[in-house]
Amino acid sequence: MGAANVIPGVSGGTIAFITGIYERLINALKSFDLEAVGHLFKGRFGAFAKHIDFGFLVALMVGVLVSVLSLAKLLEYLFIEHPVFLWAFFFGLILASVVFVAKTVDKWNAATIGMLILGIAIAAGIAFLKPAAENTHPIYMFACGIVAICSMIIPGLSGSFVLILMGNYMLVLGAISELDIKLLIPFGIGCVFGLLAFSHLLSYIFKRFKNGAVALLSGFIFGSLLIIWPWKNEVYLLDASGVPIIRKGEQVIQGYDWYLPSSLNQEVLIAIGLMVVGFVMVAAMERFAADNPKATS
Repeated sequence: MGAANVIPGVSGGTIAFITGIYERLINALKSFDLEAVGHLFKGRFGAFAKHIDFGFLVALMVGVLVSVLSLAKLLEYLFIEHPVFLWAFFFGLILASVVFVAKTVDKWNAATIGMLILGIAIAAGIAFLKPAAENTHPIYMFACGIVAICSMIIPGLSGSFVLILMGNYMLVLGAISELDIKLLIPFGIGCVFGLLAFSHLLSYIFKRFKNGAVALLSGFIFGSLLIIWPWKNEVYLLDASGVPIIRKGEQVIQGYDWYLPSSLNQEVLIAIGLMVVGFVMVAAMERFAADNPKATS
């Protein structure tokens, strides 16, 4: 999940869904409530740990941290030097996840099919939105934190890509690297607020409308394939005179110009092979989760 969230267009929530831990993660996040605070302040640490599923969250957060400190740097390098190969791997991974996530819908009917189509339309539509201008106002940074963290835990929606659309992707990266407290405090508060509030909403939806929710999330994941398609050229945001806009020393991505490869050259064959690898990895994870139900429950 940590590695996936580094790449604009890839959602850590998708990885959680693929591995079968998504609903457990949402319920664990939702458990940070007044009851948890009561256990903590009264010194009932065992009850607190059980209430918030402490062992699960620690294992997950350690994995994210290890990823950020190791794989994330490698993925950032590949994203710059070999983007087609990286996109191809994630394309195969996400494509397989659509198949296996959709299989968990108990009954496909007009309602669930409608939710699937709605999810596809929303995720695909996001790819065509134009980025907003950079904004450092605390209220806007707070809103960025809410939207970014919510999109990170929704399969198929990338927090990094949403920050690009909100105009503050480079701003947030710069604030993190420079420890700009004035920007990080409202952004961080927004993240915490959004995570706690949205986890309650998602938990309620999964309990009451699970088939519709899974169908909608399947649509989000399928629609995100448009952003992840390996063969595309970045379209940069221009000013009124046609000059690329530079923010934090980087050109701002406005969208993508997708295309099909003209021939089956070596790069294309390697990319297709990486798609297959990504697909097979998801199938293997699905098989592991099926054979070891205790691993995800």
